[in-house]
Amino acid sequence: MTRVRIDLFLSLDGYVASAEPSPENPMGADWERLTAAYTATRTFRSMVFGDTSGAGTTGVDDKYASAFFEGIGSEVMGAGMFGLHSFPDDPNWKGWWGDQPPFHTPVYVLTHTAPRPSIPMEGGTVFHFRDDSVGAVLAEATEAAGGRDVRVGGGIGTAREFLLAGLVDHLHLMIAPVILGRGTRLWDDLGGLERTHEVTTEVAESGTIHVNFTR
Repeated sequence: MTRVRIDLFLSLDGYVASAEPSPENPMGADWERLTAAYTATRTFRSMVFGDTSGAGTTGVDDKYASAFFEGIGSEVMGAGMFGLHSFPDDPNWKGWWGDQPPFHTPVYVLTHTAPRPSIPMEGGTVFHFRDDSVGAVLAEATEAAGGRDVRVGGGIGTAREFLLAGLVDHLHLMIAPVILGRGTRLWDDLGGLERTHEVTTEVAESGTIHVNFTR
């Protein structure tokens, strides 16, 4: 059965994205602090950077990094995550990930600039652009997933849209042991998720707290 999954990075004070994004640093100045434990894992280095040397951390963080890539049949992301806000006038822009993005599935990009032609990439990724409700796009992504899961990749606005609509079956939070004091908050208007989802927690060797909400 297809599930809708989200993985998010979160600070101890509840911020998922930092302030002052720019085209050169689209996730903001604090992004590396939130993601340091994840990007250090052996799985991330292998899946995203193609590093087959075996370098990188193992343990709890790597376990969750590996699960991130398992069982995904399609992806949904916002225009900002694809980079349309930073490169709106570049007809050759194909996202941040180079010629072989790490998705290997159909990816549905939510954007008010649709319709745009789909972009097939090496490794099986095909970017499709949709200007529709999250429910309508989810229905298309679910069909494309062929019984596997749909991952909502972000950014935070898109993730919150799915959460507010009650469409998320599994939310995994990677809570970094940092305090940002600024940025975009996750939980505004989302109280009570623990009433509809089972909650589990696990602390990694890095100090990252992995919190899972599962319907």
